[in-house]
Amino acid sequence: MDATPEDRLLDGRVRLRQAPNGYRAGMDAALLAAACDAPDRARVLEAGCGVGGALLAAAARRPATLFVGIERDAAAAALARQNVALNGMQGRVEILEGDVNLAFKSLGLPPFDAVMANPPYFDDPAALRAPAAAKQGAWMADGGLAAWTGFLLKAVREGGTITLIHRADRLADILALLAPKVGSFQVRPVHAHADTPAKRVLVRAIKTGKAPLALLPPLVLHPREGAKHTDEAEAILRGEAGLPWA
Repeated sequence: MDATPEDRLLDGRVRLRQAPNGYRAGMDAALLAAACDAPDRARVLEAGCGVGGALLAAAARRPATLFVGIERDAAAAALARQNVALNGMQGRVEILEGDVNLAFKSLGLPPFDAVMANPPYFDDPAALRAPAAAKQGAWMADGGLAAWTGFLLKAVREGGTITLIHRADRLADILALLAPKVGSFQVRPVHAHADTPAKRVLVRAIKTGKAPLALLPPLVLHPREGAKHTDEAEAILRGEAGLPWA
């Protein structure tokens, strides 16, 4: 454990040890955590939590909420448990080994009030140069996006929320896969720069929700000149602001 590099999130409020050669939590995890709006005493599940980057940041933002992370990679799950202990969150954050490609009922858990995920962005090995073996699971979805949305739909109770971040060009697929069972969609585009197309989208939906889809103001991450991040993005990364929904 001591040999594993340690990063600090939310302006130092969260300590995170990550494998040096594996997938490393970054901006997408930070945005997912900032978008989690679960109320006090709610039960929240993150599918594919990795070493806990988004999970622990969300838990730090919402100290009266209970969190469970599901991770199929045993080494990542073990490191996530270490990170839970490192941040003193053992009483309200739990890490379980489980696979999104299997039925949610195999976990033996009741449905959650909210679920969130940063699903792997690719399900076609020909779509990109093969990632390093240690990053394969984070980049490639074995069962495709359908497996992830199907798992999330079973994992959340009626009236509960589903929040995810994904590639902007998969938005139509996300809406189509979730629409039979959920509604009240809210979509927030995420742009690297104000004058470029969105590369990411944050999507929030309610199981059995009926409200019309709402396209929210975009989040712009970087200015063309000056600081590394826009003021809004910097405030989110420091934990001084969240990503509110309508």
